[in-house]
Amino acid sequence: MNPFSLEGRTALVTGANTGIGQAVALSMGRAGARVICAGRRSCADTVRQLDDGREITLDLSDPMAARDVFSGEPVDILVNNAGIIRRGDAVDFSEADWDDVIDVNQKAVFFTCQAFARAVFARGGTGGIVNIASLLSFQGGIRIASYTAAKHAVAGITRILANEWAAKGINVNAIAPGYIATSNTEALRNDPARARAILDRIPAGRWGEAGDIAEAAVFLASPAARYIHGAILNVDGGWLAR
Repeated sequence: MNPFSLEGRTALVTGANTGIGQAVALSMGRAGARVICAGRRSCADTVRQLDDGREITLDLSDPMAARDVFSGEPVDILVNNAGIIRRGDAVDFSEADWDDVIDVNQKAVFFTCQAFARAVFARGGTGGIVNIASLLSFQGGIRIASYTAAKHAVAGITRILANEWAAKGINVNAIAPGYIATSNTEALRNDPARARAILDRIPAGRWGEAGDIAEAAVFLASPAARYIHGAILNVDGGWLAR
């Protein structure tokens, strides 16, 4: 058996309409998984590129939106990728921008994991969770207070759930992407000074691509990672090593 294969497994990927989420969905499909693409916007473009996939609407601005998502067909893999970002100086940051980001990036991650685990335990199965954390799970960043707080929390949520669920058959891990060329980093890439400062610090000499994260997610969801629990895997071109 290929330990990196996802053949015969079903994966649900949130925020699968574009960027990292779309890349993860497509990579899991290539690895043999049936993929459920979840998003508040249409994932039809992603589904069209899959041999075995479908889409569901899931708006995680309601942190409890996934409460019933796992009550139907068994899902073996959950990738919590959906996220939003708000930028502003800390001294001016609004409560609304704080709450919006925390609801999607932190609270929804926990309660989606909870709903997934309840379904896995109810059927006596096993499963894997891959949360999308960030370099901001370890650093402070600039002008993204709520995003940084939420991504620190994702690292903690990943570890506490791994502690509770490792012995019960669910692997819980996370990926901390570096600076990836997606819509979330468009503002940075459009700022010549910031873009140059970031690129100069990345040992790999380039911004990351969504596919760099996707292949790491396939690994963490595969049987090859069966003894990995509570890890936060940096996929950052060497940024944190600098």
